[in-house]
Amino acid sequence: MITGNTKNKVDQIWEVFWSSAGITNPLTVIEQFTYLLFIKGLDDKQMVAEKKAMRINSKIENPLYRTHEQHLRWSQFKNLDGREMLIVVNESFEHMKTIGHDESEFTKYLSNAVFTISQPMALERIVTGIDSLLLEMPTQNEDTMGDLYEYLLSKLSTSGTNGQFRTPRHIIELMVALMQPSPQDQIIDPATGTAGFLVAATEYIRKHHGQEVFMDLTKEDLRVHFNRTMVSGFDTDATMLRIAAMNLILHGIENPRVIHLDSLSKNNTEEEAYTLVLANPPFTGSLDQTSVAPDLLKTVKTPKTEILFLALILRLLKKGGRGAVIVPDGVLFGATKAHRDIRMELIENHKLEAVISMPSGVFRPYAGVSTGILIFTKTGAGGTDNVWFYNMTGDGFSLDDKRKALPENHLNNNIPEIISRYKDLESEKQRARTEQSFFVSKEEIIAQGYDLSINRYKEFELNEIKHDDPNVILTEIRKLDSETQQALENLEEMLR
Repeated sequence: MITGNTKNKVDQIWEVFWSSAGITNPLTVIEQFTYLLFIKGLDDKQMVAEKKAMRINSKIENPLYRTHEQHLRWSQFKNLDGREMLIVVNESFEHMKTIGHDESEFTKYLSNAVFTISQPMALERIVTGIDSLLLEMPTQNEDTMGDLYEYLLSKLSTSGTNGQFRTPRHIIELMVALMQPSPQDQIIDPATGTAGFLVAATEYIRKHHGQEVFMDLTKEDLRVHFNRTMVSGFDTDATMLRIAAMNLILHGIENPRVIHLDSLSKNNTEEEAYTLVLANPPFTGSLDQTSVAPDLLKTVKTPKTEILFLALILRLLKKGGRGAVIVPDGVLFGATKAHRDIRMELIENHKLEAVISMPSGVFRPYAGVSTGILIFTKTGAGGTDNVWFYNMTGDGFSLDDKRKALPENHLNNNIPEIISRYKDLESEKQRARTEQSFFVSKEEIIAQGYDLSINRYKEFELNEIKHDDPNVILTEIRKLDSETQQALENLEEMLR
């Protein structure tokens, strides 16, 4: 999350878009902002490649900017005056659209992209502002663009109603840490947004499997998989797909597979294609069932998107594939037939492993709904035995609209404990129902109508409060009354 002076600088750049560039649609501002960030990021990547080549005394393989294109680099045009800069940036924008393979999804979705900043002075102020802003931001490996998107998307008046808000990075990283993606995985987010889950998954693999993927010369197939086929994303918003593709490329994915597709529609025919799903699907309304893929309605007949997405995720996963999905609390304990059916599907026909309840403030300021994380494995033959529950009460930030970082301790932030306990579930079997986490048997869940609300199973300790004998209390009251009366008489005497 960005705060303080950095946030003020973003606000100032945003104001230039509105007041000087004449761009008033918030999503268009974000898109144009992202194009410039991407152009800056391409120059940064070229600089890294140049330094590496210099160290080993070799040439850069596949340079982003060839000799005759050096003037298109951010570091070259950022000091030009507005009129010259506008000419060069438009050329740089067209160059940006050629990055990647000719047949890539990225190239396809950028083909109709338009750079709409036409005022020279406005462009000069925006470029100068972004350059100053990024000097203060963390490195790209720390998801700089994700931090910017999180704040920029908060300015959308439609946030929270059309699903266009970003899952907080620390919640994404929690889910990725729990699922521990590997270089062999095929990962999908069917509601990809800005690709936060996919970026975090690739960063996890770089950190934990970098030696295997990038240094072992015998693992060329893994490197190709990492760059071409490991991560996929679907979204209905072409603008978001462009943002997602640029985000993935800036995080080292050469040819991101992001597809313009309504995941729940009849047009989505993919099934049993992935080993890991990481998702925070939209749960903001209902769909016209005539547009929904029939096989999803066979699993669970409902117009509710949050339930249909769970049915879709089960279809997308290969047998043995795992899912970590954010759902609204209604999915956990809703009483309708559809709610009960999807929970029964997960428990009876697959392996439901964990339910992590999150506090309602996690998605503020976008939405105040309470949510949970479901973790499961697709088996097609059952396997649920005992389900692990954890009651998250803090995520490291205040649970109001300001979402300020809190002092680091267990009470404020349960995330490290969730990860450590999930990695040692054998030890969790000894925990009592009065603790923050515990197991519940499949039989007990069935007896409760497949209810997955943690409060259905949690036991609360009632501490007995001992009071004095009533006669003793009355004696104390009379004593206090007497002392009060004496004090009043003394005060009256003083005032005479």
